[in-house]
Amino acid sequence: MTSALTLTQVSKSYGGRDADPAVRGVSLDVSPGELLTVIGPSGCGKSTLLRLVAGLERPDAGRIEIEGRAVAGDGAWRPPEGRRVGLVFQDHALFPHLTVARNVAFGLDRLPRKERAARVAQALERVGLAHVADRHPHELSGGEQQRVALARALAPGPAVVLLDEPFSSLDENLRAKVRTDTLALLRESGSAAILVTHDQTEALALGDRVAVMRDGVLEQVAEPATVYEEPVNRFVATFMGEADFLPAHVHDALLTSEIGVVSTVPGWGGTDLDVEVMLRPHEVALEVDPDATSRVVAVEYHGAFVLHTVRLGSGATLRSWQQHGVRHPAGTPVAVSVVPGARPVLLSGEVALSAPPEAARRL
Repeated sequence: MTSALTLTQVSKSYGGRDADPAVRGVSLDVSPGELLTVIGPSGCGKSTLLRLVAGLERPDAGRIEIEGRAVAGDGAWRPPEGRRVGLVFQDHALFPHLTVARNVAFGLDRLPRKERAARVAQALERVGLAHVADRHPHELSGGEQQRVALARALAPGPAVVLLDEPFSSLDENLRAKVRTDTLALLRESGSAAILVTHDQTEALALGDRVAVMRDGVLEQVAEPATVYEEPVNRFVATFMGEADFLPAHVHDALLTSEIGVVSTVPGWGGTDLDVEVMLRPHEVALEVDPDATSRVVAVEYHGAFVLHTVRLGSGATLRSWQQHGVRHPAGTPVAVSVVPGARPVLLSGEVALSAPPEAARRL
């Protein structure tokens, strides 16, 4: 099957030859119907990546293909209107002087009038806004404006839909509803989609795959569970969720740390190595123990869960999620352990270890 979108070693710099690239050597394949979420800190190159795919920027190097046809690089160039790409922006980018119907029709000017009208009606029906076709954007709610923007992007039948933080301007309750509706519409359309977000929960919940970006580079591209549970490095581990790190030691596949035995490490038999272990709050168990040297130092109520921060005897801290009915006040002595079945990530320096390194000492 031909990929909906292929990027091969794509780079882009602003400000001259000596400037640091906003996007550097990015290679990526997105399949038809796939939703890829892209996440990373501000200024990491997420929006530049979308602009390169859309044709709003020219790459300095590399090649971009949409449905197997080159649209940029190696002497090829197609403008945005010739790429079969739909765009949805954070601020909706609707034309205030045009009606909803005329906003949706904006990208269909090459079609005969009758077919254009049918496409507009179909697109508005799909997003549940056929009844507001004659209104203007200022007469709509924020969620309705976002659905109009999506209808406009989907009306031409794009191969790829690009969404740049489309929900960030909406309030929390409305965001969840519009997000659910948008995901359903994208699935129904069959178009591939790239959604840029700064929200880790959103990236994990919506994406078939998640791409984590830093300094113009894709650090990891994988299914959401893999990115969260098996990060490739410390940056991905900490960016995709709360994470604490403890010095630990693997001896013949047994992983131990200050809190005792953490777990076994399959495949590490015969290895003797100092590492760090990453523990997420949901992996840390607490039990009140008057003889323990660890103490609860902070408690945060989050509704369904309560976050406890614990200082260990060494001075290191760990965080632990507890059910909403469990609250250990600050100062409570607690025994700290790892939830049974947890598979902690091991690190050496900044890199996560998937197997014993060659330099590890053998027993």
